[in-house]
Amino acid sequence: MAISGALNALKSSELVSWKPCGRVQQTLKRCVEASGTTLHSGKSSTVRLLPELAGKGRYFYFNSKSIPASIDYAQESSLCTTLSNDGVKIRTVEHLLSALEAMSVDNCRIEITNLDSDDSDLDSEVPILDGSAREWVERIEKDGLVAAKDECGNDSEKLAPYLNEPIHVSKNDSFVAAFPSPKVRVSYGIDFPQVAIGSQWFSLAPLEDSLYAREIAPSRTFCIYEEVEYMRNAGLIKGGSLDNAIVCRSAVSFLFGDESM
Repeated sequence: MAISGALNALKSSELVSWKPCGRVQQTLKRCVEASGTTLHSGKSSTVRLLPELAGKGRYFYFNSKSIPASIDYAQESSLCTTLSNDGVKIRTVEHLLSALEAMSVDNCRIEITNLDSDDSDLDSEVPILDGSAREWVERIEKDGLVAAKDECGNDSEKLAPYLNEPIHVSKNDSFVAAFPSPKVRVSYGIDFPQVAIGSQWFSLAPLEDSLYAREIAPSRTFCIYEEVEYMRNAGLIKGGSLDNAIVCRSAVSFLFGDESM
């Protein structure tokens, strides 16, 4: 994967400096839980977000295996982000991890349980909920955060990456570029001229919790109607429906009478 390769190279280069960001690490005040249908397997799973010690970071726990929420454990997969460690895989982690990062949950144990599979399963998937990060944000906001303590009961300062010079990565018709800046600004563009989505650009700065919750978290998964059958035949989107995705066709968004993809 071009992007993961570039990020791995970044970590061993002098392009990035890690510096204190002026606040202590945080974790959840109490357990946050959600259950639902998964997008690709169509099965059901439960995710429990648990408070964790400072310095432990964010990591998944499934089938007695721990998988850090890190690019080092990313595996190439279709239409979702997959993390893998020692044969165990967790799919469709992108909305949950986006919410945890944006809401400043620095340390968190993410336990996943498959509700309709046996204990021998090596794969699991985060429930898709409504197809966005909104419900995760609402659950985190409801219960709140606390300062994360280390094993000795002390606060631990959070470090943040600072880019020292520009970098860009491209693959096919997609690209990512990053530039040094005293503040975080995110600009994102997509182009789907064949459907109503068309060409859109979005820019936001600074990236604060409240702005993320209002402007980014509600963004939902979408697909092109003409590609649905192909994706189903490839063993994907078995749990897809109008409850968790937007389906577009012929430059307009429309709803199926049976509410299925």
